[in-house]
Amino acid sequence: MKLATVVCLLSACSASGWAQFQSVVDSPHNLSTSGPGVIRATTEEQVCIFCHATHNSSPVRPLWNRAMPVDAYSVYTSRALDAQPGQPTGSSKMCLSCHDGTIALGAVVSRTVPISMMGGVTTMPPGPGLIGTDLRDDHPISFRYDSALATQDSKLRLPSQLPPELHLDANSELQCTTCHDAHNNARGNFLVMNNTNSQMCTSCHQMGTTAVSAHEDCASCHQPHSAPSGPYLLRAATVAQTCLACHDGSVPGAPDIESSLSSAYIHETYSQVDPDEPYQAHVSCADCHEPHTIGSGSSSAPLIHPSFGEVPGVSASGALLNAASYEYEVCFRCHAEGATVEPHLPRRIVQNNTRQEFSTSAISFHPVEGPGRNADVPSLLPGWTTSSVMYCTDCHSSDMGQQAGGNGPDGLHGSNQDPLLIARYSTADFTRESASAYELCYSCHSRQSILNDESFEEHEKHIVDERAPCSACHDAHGISSLQGSSTGNSHLINFRTDIVFPDRRTGRLEFRDTGFRRGECFLRCHGEDHSPEDYHP
Repeated sequence: MKLATVVCLLSACSASGWAQFQSVVDSPHNLSTSGPGVIRATTEEQVCIFCHATHNSSPVRPLWNRAMPVDAYSVYTSRALDAQPGQPTGSSKMCLSCHDGTIALGAVVSRTVPISMMGGVTTMPPGPGLIGTDLRDDHPISFRYDSALATQDSKLRLPSQLPPELHLDANSELQCTTCHDAHNNARGNFLVMNNTNSQMCTSCHQMGTTAVSAHEDCASCHQPHSAPSGPYLLRAATVAQTCLACHDGSVPGAPDIESSLSSAYIHETYSQVDPDEPYQAHVSCADCHEPHTIGSGSSSAPLIHPSFGEVPGVSASGALLNAASYEYEVCFRCHAEGATVEPHLPRRIVQNNTRQEFSTSAISFHPVEGPGRNADVPSLLPGWTTSSVMYCTDCHSSDMGQQAGGNGPDGLHGSNQDPLLIARYSTADFTRESASAYELCYSCHSRQSILNDESFEEHEKHIVDERAPCSACHDAHGISSLQGSSTGNSHLINFRTDIVFPDRRTGRLEFRDTGFRRGECFLRCHGEDHSPEDYHP
């Protein structure tokens, strides 16, 4: 009699029989007529039958009562993924027998006629429960999670470090059941452990530490199922859209980056998360900011600012770096070897590799990688010396940011000054000299010193009387030692070829450094030939 009672309980699995457990019976997985959800049977009273049966079940353990779906899934992938998910296996395939929407919810192996569901429901209806057969927007499953994988991907914890609540299957594969317990919904979403402060996510993923509290919650940026981005499981279709959900001025304390991106000139960050072509030129927020490791505080040139986080870079020698130490190393990722951005102005010596332009071995350069080579720069304003170093963002940054005297965020997100400059830098020929026309130059160099000809005897004549822009003679980044010479390209001299031409008598277009504050030019400018023109104190 006792045996018969046990068999009866196992086979019937009525709501009253399981009520003591306060789990499946009171959860959406109770599809019987007594279930609490909107998806439930019209007359079927058994709770367990939708997944299990003691008799006439399939040979799949544990007493599985559903047909297994066919292997026709598109599985998750991304360029950052080291794991190799295949078609779903094990318990994940069991879950998908309902949640992929291909098999009727009432179609159980132990019954010849499917169980009738209320409202005419057959397969899983649209909603959070419908995963579908396209798993490219869902957390990867059915992959081997072992020490070899964790060693390959340093941002994964070793399997031995996982908490006891997170189980891998007998083949050491991560499955749906690693995170979800179909029989216990006490924590919501059938989670196997509390995920407050993303503690379940960080049980596997060790992404680093951040000083930004909103970045500590994985769910602020990621969602594990039906993620709009697909790869990287972001809450929006692109990295930028995900970031701008907070950085649009609507969240107190979060810099309003969206306002900068409405500027006339911007870093275009709305690219796909994984472009179709691996080497397609693109930029996203995550190319400059590693959101999981962003810090707070300040920094001094050339050290990287904490707001960048532990982002990759390229060193001054051209070596790839897992984490940049200096700001320019981040810029060199796009603006050194392989740079696709054309030079902003046509020059006698053409170069768009900023790593070579700023190299401390360059002929002359603005001091980004290290102090400049010229010990005689009398125009420098207080706070700057010939041993100073500077950031790329001292010149290239938002013209509405705090560094520029505004209220917006600093950084290379956008500016109304081309090319992404922090202040106005007029490059048009015949520009009328003023403090505003060359505001960028005058932020470091004394306008009074320049116009008093303290470093060059005809500065005032050239930029005031002749109305030649600074850029006609000076190449602001620098001139590489691979192309220039110490006599021809000192003092950032690299003539613009749309303003300065070879002189008609000699056919030469060049500058020659002949000593301390001395030089001569062979050129034609504004219709006047210098064949040569000699300059000296």
